[in-house]
Amino acid sequence: MLLSALIFGLLGSFHCIGMCGPIAFMLPVDRNNRVRRVSQIFLYHFGRLLTYSIIGLLFGFLGKSFYLFGIQQYLSIAIGIIMIVIVLIPYKTFNKYNFSKPLYKLISKVKSALGKELKKKTSDTFLTIGFLNGFLPCGLVYMSLFGALATGNTWQGSLYMFLFGLGTIPLMTTAIYFGNFLTGKVRSYITKAIPVIVVLMGMLFILRGLGLGIPYVSPLPASQEVNAEYECS
Repeated sequence: MLLSALIFGLLGSFHCIGMCGPIAFMLPVDRNNRVRRVSQIFLYHFGRLLTYSIIGLLFGFLGKSFYLFGIQQYLSIAIGIIMIVIVLIPYKTFNKYNFSKPLYKLISKVKSALGKELKKKTSDTFLTIGFLNGFLPCGLVYMSLFGALATGNTWQGSLYMFLFGLGTIPLMTTAIYFGNFLTGKVRSYITKAIPVIVVLMGMLFILRGLGLGIPYVSPLPASQEVNAEYECS
């Protein structure tokens, strides 16, 4: 389950190069002092991970309420179906009914704050940029939030999003050092691969919700495990 967060993060980082890449390219890192540059990049990533972890904490807490009501398995199935359906919906249709539109004002404020921070070079600038960067909309972030919700646990939800952010670090760091290094052809291949991976992840969530008794993939619900142990004894 948690492994899917790393996979989403790694794949999401390719998308991030397009969405958040300009921010990474424009980071006012010290190009002359290696130690200082590394610390600045670390603070930037730490800020992003902090945001993702906080959001994951909230969604994990929400998922816990579903768990307490005993519908976590159904939630996992529903999330898997939603993931697959979102991928299958044509982009134009999805964009027409984009539910993030009401958040555009908030997003524009985040972008405005980012613009101001990018002009600074103080020690806390990079932490702030990373923290704000984490609030920018991204399709795979939304998918990962579904994953955090499906954990049904506050801290696991936070850990899920932390691992997602961790998966984005290698490519985002490369972007900071080397700029826009991905060719259009490579991006095209990756863009085509992402929907396939999301569908596979959706199927994994459905399998998990079905509780087929497959270790690590589709474990039995806790109540059934207890009953099985009781019968064996």
